[in-house]
Amino acid sequence: MEWNHKKVLVVGTGISGIGAADMLCKLNADVILYDENKELDKEAIKAKLQDDSKVEIICGALLDEVINVLELVVLSPGVPTDSPLVLRFKEKNIKIWGEIELGYAAEKGQVIAITGTNGKTTTTTLVGAMVKDYFGASFVVGNIGNPYTTVALDTDEKSISVAEVSSFQLETVETFKPHVSAILNITPDHLNRHHTMENYILAKEAVAKNQTKDDYCILNYENEFTRDFGLRCNAKVIYFSSERILEEGFFLVNEDIYFACDGKRQRIMNIYDMNLVGMCNVENVMAALAMGYAMGIPFENLLKTIREFKAVEHRIEYVATKRGVAYYNDSKGTNPDAAIQGIKAMSRPTILIGGGYDKQSEYDEWIEAFGGKVKKLILIGQTREKIAECAKKHGFHEIVFAESLEEVMELCQKFAVSGDAVLLSPACASWGMFPNYEVRGKMFKEMVYQIEE
Repeated sequence: MEWNHKKVLVVGTGISGIGAADMLCKLNADVILYDENKELDKEAIKAKLQDDSKVEIICGALLDEVINVLELVVLSPGVPTDSPLVLRFKEKNIKIWGEIELGYAAEKGQVIAITGTNGKTTTTTLVGAMVKDYFGASFVVGNIGNPYTTVALDTDEKSISVAEVSSFQLETVETFKPHVSAILNITPDHLNRHHTMENYILAKEAVAKNQTKDDYCILNYENEFTRDFGLRCNAKVIYFSSERILEEGFFLVNEDIYFACDGKRQRIMNIYDMNLVGMCNVENVMAALAMGYAMGIPFENLLKTIREFKAVEHRIEYVATKRGVAYYNDSKGTNPDAAIQGIKAMSRPTILIGGGYDKQSEYDEWIEAFGGKVKKLILIGQTREKIAECAKKHGFHEIVFAESLEEVMELCQKFAVSGDAVLLSPACASWGMFPNYEVRGKMFKEMVYQIEE
């Protein structure tokens, strides 16, 4: 695409918007960085941009005279594609991309793209480590917190970009075509944004929509949506399963992971050869093995990376043991299915911290997963009454409300005894009380470290 003086509007002034605006400037496009919040400080936004940036910044109302000359709009992931603002762009037939599509337009190497309701960050980080250890030239980008646009211009024919892509980002892909894609699982999430489960599934499946038989798609055989997609996917499908023996693909038998291909079966590894805990991470590792295999990395190299790999921050992350109580930070458990995996990973009586922003999730399966393991549920945030009602409906009544994380920690120390675990795994987004799940997790960890022995 010819970018010289192309008139582009970037919507959103977070890290994705800043990354997109900076990349477009380097391509000599005429860039406007826009945010509907008129209260934002333009000078503070400008300070985030590259030095001597020529980006124009607009906050508040966006006039038709600005929209009428636009040739492209780049949306940050947090901007709904059916918002009144975006509908104005659509009425004018302006091309709309997301930050992932913009980054891909400058990509020169190969791409591995990973999506799914849960497990994306751990798997993306692990695959990124596998690629770096074997090939050397790699970039880990996307929803993981490193915008694709910040590194896309640095890629070359030998580099590999490993991208964590969310359903929000996949709504606006057009030509995005990874050589290897993966959908780890699909369970209800973000229905306040996508409105229906069907829309959410379609967004996830878009990760593979441009793939051909020369590409690979890694899918979870034990998830009905991903298993079904394997029958329709254009790429070569490699399944993984934690519950059954597969004729082709990666699967778990007792404590060992196997790979079956062309009528032959080989044992790959024992699940206790890795530092990660929980069945969710066994599935993540199988998916990563499949992606590494699809990229041509020998199993001996993949196993070396797996053995050295540590848990991702905020995902069933062991923090410390204080007064005999083990504390775990699973702040990235932002939906019920992810939080179920956190509970499954616990081997002690558990004080569970839950609640937060309401994404229109249902909590029945999460409560049912307690299975006698959760001894006390401490709830905060917008969803606490909704979750409490659900828990009582399922016969769980050991519930306490708290107004702040500080109060939560006081209650944890009151209820927990030596031999217990305290698990922050909220099953909800952090918004409303915290800027994001990272801040929530870091605050929790800092408070744990401050507990006196």
